[in-house]
Amino acid sequence: MKLYTKPGACSTADHIALQWSGLPFEFQALNAEEMKAPAYLAINPAGSVPTLVDGDFVLTQNAAILGYIADLAPQAGLSGDGSPRQRAEAQRWLSFVNADLHPAFTPMFGPARFLADAAQHDALRATARERVRTLFARAEAQLQGRDWLTGFRSVADPYLYITLRWAERTGVDLSDMPNLAAFRARMDADAGVQAALKAEGVI
Repeated sequence: MKLYTKPGACSTADHIALQWSGLPFEFQALNAEEMKAPAYLAINPAGSVPTLVDGDFVLTQNAAILGYIADLAPQAGLSGDGSPRQRAEAQRWLSFVNADLHPAFTPMFGPARFLADAAQHDALRATARERVRTLFARAEAQLQGRDWLTGFRSVADPYLYITLRWAERTGVDLSDMPNLAAFRARMDADAGVQAALKAEGVI
């Protein structure tokens, strides 16, 4: 398998999951220009990451790739113990990060997509920070008494971790959320996380 990723983007969550899975893989880190180059557009016409190529199967969309990795490596337990309930829990929190938390950052990363008047961009970013904080509060509550979002290590955890890195970069104040801080520290120290971040040149 080959993963196409952009360092520090949501695709880094897939890289971490692959490290955890124990599956053989290679990866290619792309910059913004390379993502729009003809060679990559031939693989993923959207010009976005992640893309996972497994033989003749080309898979896009972060949640789909993370679920695919979990299904390919059931021994890693990234969807739980194989029961429908634990798999649903992993998918529930993966969906939360993918559909709710990740998009909430978009006004901070690209305010011009929402407002043409640059004078209003700071106000938009401030509103987005509050929205992001509200969503992180849900994760903070879920982590009470748990090391992982679902109670077991799952594909939702690396994605949450990447958004915590974004929060630090965009000035979202999470100083009053100790469960998230403890989760971030556990992930920072994890060997698979370290391997993915170092390979992508993020640390």
